[in-house]
Amino acid sequence: MLDYDPLHPPNWQDPYPTYARLRDEAPVHYAEQTGTYCVSRYEDVSRVLRDPETFSSVGAFEIMMKARSSSIGPRDVFEIARFLYRSRLNPLRMRKKPPVSIITSDPPQHDALRAIVNRGFTPRQVRSWEPRMREIVDGCMHKLRSGEPFDVVRDLAVPLPVSIIAELLGVGPERHADFKRWSDDIIAGSSGSTRTETLAPFLRAMGELTSYMRDVADERRRKPGDDVVSILVDPQHGDALDAGVLAQFVIVLLVAGNETTTNLIGNGTKALLDHPGELARVLDEPELLPNMIEEALRFDAPVQFVFRRTTRPVELAGTTIPESASVTVLLASANRDERQFEEPDRFDVSRETKGHLGFGLGIHFCLGASLARLEARIAFESLLPELRDLKRSAAEAPFVDSYLVRGLHRLELVPTAEVLREG
Repeated sequence: MLDYDPLHPPNWQDPYPTYARLRDEAPVHYAEQTGTYCVSRYEDVSRVLRDPETFSSVGAFEIMMKARSSSIGPRDVFEIARFLYRSRLNPLRMRKKPPVSIITSDPPQHDALRAIVNRGFTPRQVRSWEPRMREIVDGCMHKLRSGEPFDVVRDLAVPLPVSIIAELLGVGPERHADFKRWSDDIIAGSSGSTRTETLAPFLRAMGELTSYMRDVADERRRKPGDDVVSILVDPQHGDALDAGVLAQFVIVLLVAGNETTTNLIGNGTKALLDHPGELARVLDEPELLPNMIEEALRFDAPVQFVFRRTTRPVELAGTTIPESASVTVLLASANRDERQFEEPDRFDVSRETKGHLGFGLGIHFCLGASLARLEARIAFESLLPELRDLKRSAAEAPFVDSYLVRGLHRLELVPTAEVLREG
């Protein structure tokens, strides 16, 4: 009998053999411990993502929060109270009207929110950031080019998206480290293996970030700038986001946007180093780079799955899912489905990747996909030529401790033996 639970995966380092078994043996698998139906085949995953009327995003994080609520201890009570104070949240009002988030809403509310936040991510605005991205990448690569030890994650994949997101929001460099810390603590506290020990780091990060962004929003209303926050809170642009909704959006942008790009760069680099033939192809044919990025998203998805809740009984792959049931939509499994992609476990930089779910699908398709693609392209344009003479310093590259996002904790590079002999 197949034993799989998305919140307690059997193999954090390599989930793909388990996903293959799910697709073959139980394409709609009920995980009793967490109480969720896990959908693993590409066709079924696509159907779920394209049908928000049946598979609602409201309460998308409910299953994660339920798992956390059972572990709340006395030492967490103080942090909960401090979080509510910092966030200016009234728990009684929250029960009647929970905070709104773009990723936990359905149409028509979702469509209205999306229309507002899209104002900050137009194609023209994304393209305007390219010079700044190149400047940041050049600064990151200086360490590698000067012969110093270089960690692709710590020295490139982390600072690039954190800097861009912070600057998009009009946040100065003195707070960039806070943004990364908040992001790490939110991910570890919500989806890491130590998440049941205490809520304190998670709540501190949420409270500090929410409080800080409320202050930023207040300042931008008084003195607008050319940053995304100014656009989103300015009623001259149409409907504006209130402070609570803005804070929720920033949390999504920080965690999802930051982690997706960081993990795309890290996972993509690992895939190239693990497949030297494919690395050589991209080096010989630079025009393959955009497709290589799409293949990296398919091959090792930065986000493993998302949650939905059924609004009616529905049948998938011969299994009836009842109304109001939790559904775990396995994006990473769908991307490795042999029914959709030939030889899916093979990394192929020239593969036809159309339809991959690395950025999701449907109305919740990643808002920052074009930004992430541009950041990744610029990063790899600088990094790829250097990889010809580099290798991983360790045989194993440890992944971040999270069941939800998949990315490397570190990826240290050293010169190859041939380069050292020549030196």
